[in-house]
Amino acid sequence: MSTPGRGLHGHVLDTLGPEITAGEYPPGSVLRTDELAQRFDVSRSVMREAVRVLESMYLVESRRRVGVTVRPKSEWNVYDPQVIRWRLAGADRPGQLRSLTVLRSAIEPVAAGLAARHATSEQCAALTECALGMVAHSRGHKLEGYLLHDVAFHRVILDASGNEMFARLGDVVAEVLTGRTQHDVMFEDPDPAAVTLHVQVAEAVRSGDAARAEELTREITVGALQELDILAP
Repeated sequence: MSTPGRGLHGHVLDTLGPEITAGEYPPGSVLRTDELAQRFDVSRSVMREAVRVLESMYLVESRRRVGVTVRPKSEWNVYDPQVIRWRLAGADRPGQLRSLTVLRSAIEPVAAGLAARHATSEQCAALTECALGMVAHSRGHKLEGYLLHDVAFHRVILDASGNEMFARLGDVVAEVLTGRTQHDVMFEDPDPAAVTLHVQVAEAVRSGDAARAEELTREITVGALQELDILAP
C-alpha cells in the first residue's frame, strides 16, 4: 500500500516514519528540519509537508525554537493505518500483530452479531461472495487473492453491524490481515477450518442468527491468536 501523500515528501515518510516507529529516535529526540532536508536532498517546504503528516499521526510535534520533537509512543495515533503498517514492518511486529488481533477478538464477534440483525440483502450477498472467493483461493498458495476476499469479508461485517465506530475499524483490520500475509505470518495455505468458519458466518448473518454469527466469529479470532502463537511467538 502507498504512503499517504505523494511525491518527494512521500519518499521522506517512507524512511522517517518507520525509523520513528521502530524507536531509532527515542521520545524527546529533536529532529532539525534543515538537517533532515539535507539528508533527504529535498527542499524545506517538502520537509515541512512530511512533518505535518507525522504531526497528524501524533508521532512528532513542532516547537518554535526547539524543532521537531518525537512524542512518546503512548501519544501516537496507533489506529492510523500507516502507523500500523510501519510498526508491522519493524522489529516489534509480533507485539503489534498480537495487539491488533486481540482488538479484533474484542470487536468483530460483536460486530458479526449486529450484522446478523442489521445487514441488508446487498451486504448479505457481498458477504457470501467474499466467503466463496476465500474458498476459491484457499488452495495452491494463492494468498494474495485470498487476502483480497478476506479483507473485503471483514469490512462488510464491520459495515453491516450498523455501528459507525465499528465500521471505521475496517482499515485497521485490513492492515493486520495484510501484514500477516506480506510478512509471512501465515501458513502457505489458509487453515481449512478458518475458511469454513467464514462461510458459516456468512450463512449465519444471512439467516439472521446473531448468536451463531457472534460465536463463529469468535472462533475465527481465537484461531488467529493461536496462529500467532505458532508463527509469531
